[in-house]
Amino acid sequence: MNEKNIVLIGFMGTGKTTTGRALAQRLNRKFLDSDYCIEERYKMSISDIFALYGEEKFRQWEQDTINDLSKEKHAVISTGGGIVLKEENIIKLKENGKLYLLSGSLETIISNLKVSTDDRPLLKGKDWIAAVEKLLNCRLQLYNNAADYIIDINKKSTLSILDEILKIHCNIKPYKMI
Repeated sequence: MNEKNIVLIGFMGTGKTTTGRALAQRLNRKFLDSDYCIEERYKMSISDIFALYGEEKFRQWEQDTINDLSKEKHAVISTGGGIVLKEENIIKLKENGKLYLLSGSLETIISNLKVSTDDRPLLKGKDWIAAVEKLLNCRLQLYNNAADYIIDINKKSTLSILDEILKIHCNIKPYKMI
């Protein structure tokens, strides 16, 4: 079985946290969510960090957190959507991990985000659909360049996405319902 970390990257709303938790449970690995780790380390929500200190400070704290997470062994790591904005994050994560891009269409992402736009600082107080499209277009090439593997999430269940990653990473056959 592949001992490298499984690192999930991708735009907000692609299911990185949900898929990461399921993968970690299935493989009996530690699950680490970079946004949650930032909130724990700095004792405030991501929204509050953005509101009080701005995106630039958040990105620095995110990079510091990624430096720590990249040293983990045998973990599943879910990253924030903007992790690709700093090349150093990708370099660090690849030292001990394989990066899986969870890639979805604009329509899938918008559908997934409908229930959580208030929790997303980059979408607050804006025409959030236009903001999603603009951000996605700006980051798409960065995601593709960073990924070791690209997993299409469109019209797939979490279980199907999980099976696809397991097949690639661990050579585990798909889970069959009995």
